[in-house]
Amino acid sequence: MTDYDVLRVFCGPGGGYGNELGVVREGSVMPDRAERQEFAAKLGFSETVFVDDPERGIIDIYTPTLRLPFAGHPCVGVGWLLDVPELVTPAGAVGVRLDGEFSWIEARAEWAPPRTLKRYPSAAEVDALAIPEPGEWIYAWAWEDEAGGRVRARAFPGRDDGIEEDEATGAAALLLTQQLGRALNITQGSGSQILTAPQPNDWVEVGGRVHLER
Repeated sequence: MTDYDVLRVFCGPGGGYGNELGVVREGSVMPDRAERQEFAAKLGFSETVFVDDPERGIIDIYTPTLRLPFAGHPCVGVGWLLDVPELVTPAGAVGVRLDGEFSWIEARAEWAPPRTLKRYPSAAEVDALAIPEPGEWIYAWAWEDEAGGRVRARAFPGRDDGIEEDEATGAAALLLTQQLGRALNITQGSGSQILTAPQPNDWVEVGGRVHLER
């Protein structure tokens, strides 16, 4: 078995929750994309990252069934792990900064895979949602405190790959931030926390806590 780390990304204020992420620090041990895809499926995390150049921050991201040009929670997690100023993804260069307990990335909404952002009237309605049938990638959200920018969200990838609900989703948070045009404090899943802030020229910062699980 190839060596890999497991991170939890977008942990809650007490350090719990967060979305698990597999990271193969020595991507050179598995250069073939088909082999990487098979390994990501075997691990079963919502995403697994292969680091092809740790000093330059070149990474390759996979779900259990497909390769992604960009994804938020992998970039936040790997940015924290490598402590580099930027990550190089197939979509483009992602800025990275570490600020106390938070790891931040700066990316563009156009890099995010398509998601359907579905607003609900209340956080309680989001909490009560059943897992939808596979098909559409849905980000369900509602205001908890609109004046304060606090959002309740849940994410349903709909890929039929074993990930029925995504605990914390950086790319969807990025898209919601661009749509609303304001900084957000998002509670997603069982208790994960995602912070966002619009930046000039259509860039968006996405940040959260990262914990090394193993």
